Amino acid sequence: MPLMQIIIVLVAVGVILWLINTYIPMEPIIKKILNAVVVIAVILWLLSAFGVVSSLQGIRIGR
Repeated sequence: MPLMQIIIVLVAVGVILWLINTYIPMEPIIKKILNAVVVIAVILWLLSAFGVVSSLQGIRIGR
């Protein structure tokens, strides 16, 4: 995956998360949980994109 594409995705995720945190009224605990889930998902995606964690592709959630 090209580095420019990774940077664009990170900026887009950051802007979307900022918009959600700024303009959608939520309980503070829900915002913290949402932010934590997004950060963990982005870290896992980055590790997978750089090939550090290649076993993520074998994980299935659901059926």
